[in-house]
Amino acid sequence: MSSLPPLSPEQLVKPRHFELRMSLIFFTLFVPLGTHVPYFPLWLQAKGFHAEQIAVILAAPMFLRVATTPFLTALADKASDRANVYVALVAASLILSAGYFLPPTYATVLAVSLALTVVWTPYSPIADSLALSGVRRFGSNYAGMRKWGSISYLCANLAGGFILSASGAQAVPVIIFAALCAALAAGLIAPRLGRPRRASPLSAADIQQSAPKLLNRYFLYFSTGVGVITASHAFLYGFVSIYWKSIGITDSVVGLLWGWGVVAEICMFVVFTRAFASFSVVSIMLIAGIGAIMRWIAFPLIWPLGLGVGGFFAIQTLHAVSVALVLIGLQKMIGETIAEERTGAAQGIAYFSNGFFMAVATLISGPLYDRFGANGFFAMIPIALTGLALIGLAARSAPQRRLGR
Repeated sequence: MSSLPPLSPEQLVKPRHFELRMSLIFFTLFVPLGTHVPYFPLWLQAKGFHAEQIAVILAAPMFLRVATTPFLTALADKASDRANVYVALVAASLILSAGYFLPPTYATVLAVSLALTVVWTPYSPIADSLALSGVRRFGSNYAGMRKWGSISYLCANLAGGFILSASGAQAVPVIIFAALCAALAAGLIAPRLGRPRRASPLSAADIQQSAPKLLNRYFLYFSTGVGVITASHAFLYGFVSIYWKSIGITDSVVGLLWGWGVVAEICMFVVFTRAFASFSVVSIMLIAGIGAIMRWIAFPLIWPLGLGVGGFFAIQTLHAVSVALVLIGLQKMIGETIAEERTGAAQGIAYFSNGFFMAVATLISGPLYDRFGANGFFAMIPIALTGLALIGLAARSAPQRRLGR
């Protein structure tokens, strides 16, 4: 196993409370996300938008961010410090999110969503790249830091459900704005690591051999497969809250259902090292894809079979497999095969794949829900199967050696 170039004296200095500060970054980062994903569609519905308009408002920003996110994450790799880019993006997100307080016409909401996605989306992969630098330089535990993002997502799911039960969907923009204020405060104390570690002339050949060019078949097949498996969740993210409300489930229980999925995700973060440390990233992703397929088969059947809310809680447990394993598996792959100075670009390409395929799947989810209701989940099965096929192709072109710290 080959090594990266030696760290400079400055890079050897671990920022004080690095893990705590990164955990706070992840915690505040995921509160607005934990509000937006389950409840923003309900806010759109409450403002009178129909399913196809909701699908466009959700999907159009995804198409835009696949072009802007890789550019901004690669730019962060070249900045004097990626933490400064993170702070700037969160500040811009806070300002733009105030646009949801304007009269909610279709054109206004779509325009605000498009502008917001440009600055909102990149700071998640930038935070990941900061955390991975800590893993490489100081031996930090990525899952131990990242789990706090899932915990805050859970808190946002649960608190959001109870707030909406008391005040209605109009609270959604207020929660998002307040959460971004907290994210900006946390960003100001983000650990500064300087520029990512660069290859020295003496070690360039070694790094090239052990960490192939970013656009190699293994990375492209793997990141595309991850994006497609993730995209199979589009119908869930876009319309499951609306579906649950349509069958009489209250806002507070909707929040609990979302929260239960995140509890399962957190549990996976906690047990991952013990349960899956010996598994290859390909095996991890195959398990995740199978878990996604099981969810989409079961979801439309739960209510007709009389399994009730308890059935939805049971199937939400698979969030630990179809979502958490994908998140960890992707970071594990990047950490094992991508040199540090290219992790930001790698994160951007992975998010490009996730965003593009999620956008396409979200766009078709609106008409699917209009026509088929919950049976639209069945259309997500072939999407997940396609992702599994791509992961299989990645397995055939996997590198023989991993990149050392």
